[in-house]
Amino acid sequence: MEPLETFIVESTVPEEGDAYKSIVADVITELMLGGAIGRIKVRVRPEESLFLMAIILRGSQPKVKVSDMGSVDVTNHLTKEVTISIEQEKYLPELLEQLWAKYGRAGIRQPERKTLILTVEELDEEVEFLRNLVVADPQKTLQSRLVEMAIRATPEGFRVRYHSMDKHVFVFAATEDILKKEWIQEAQDIATELQEDE
Repeated sequence: MEPLETFIVESTVPEEGDAYKSIVADVITELMLGGAIGRIKVRVRPEESLFLMAIILRGSQPKVKVSDMGSVDVTNHLTKEVTISIEQEKYLPELLEQLWAKYGRAGIRQPERKTLILTVEELDEEVEFLRNLVVADPQKTLQSRLVEMAIRATPEGFRVRYHSMDKHVFVFAATEDILKKEWIQEAQDIATELQEDE
C-alpha cells in the first residue's frame, strides 16, 4: 500500500483503535485504493454504535475519452469507414461495449486486437463524436470502491449508513440505530480538519 499522508483511527475504547486501523489498512490494500487516498481519519464510538470516516483523495482522475486511448481517422471516404487505432487498451472492453450498443456488432470489424473499423453514415460528425466519446469515468468507479471499502471496514450490524463524495472529499457514517444529523456533520467536520492539514 502506498503510504498515506495522514492515517488516524480514534476510538473511545483505545485497545480497539489499533484493530480498526489494521482492518481499514487491509481493506484499502485489497481494493487497491492506496494510490487514490491521501488522508483518512476514522472515529469509532462503540457506546453510541457509531462509525465515522473522512477521506481526502490525492487528486481527481479525468474522464477517459477515445482520443485519450488512441486515434480516430477516416480510412476510406467512399465506403465511409473510420479506424480507431488503440494505443492504451486498458478500457478497450468498455469501448467495445459502447460501440456495439451504438453501431451493432455487425457494424464493427476488429482485424487485430488494437484496431477497430466502423462503417458510419456521416464521416465528419462521427469522427468528432468518436474522438470525444467518454469510455470510462474513473471518478464514478472510485466512489463505488470507496463505499465498498467503508462498508467492509464498518463493524458488523452497522446497517444504517450515509456517504457523500464531493470532488476529492469522501465522507461516511454508519450506525446500528437512527443516524443523527449531528453525526453526519461530525464526519464532515473531520473532513474539513483533514483538508486544513494541507
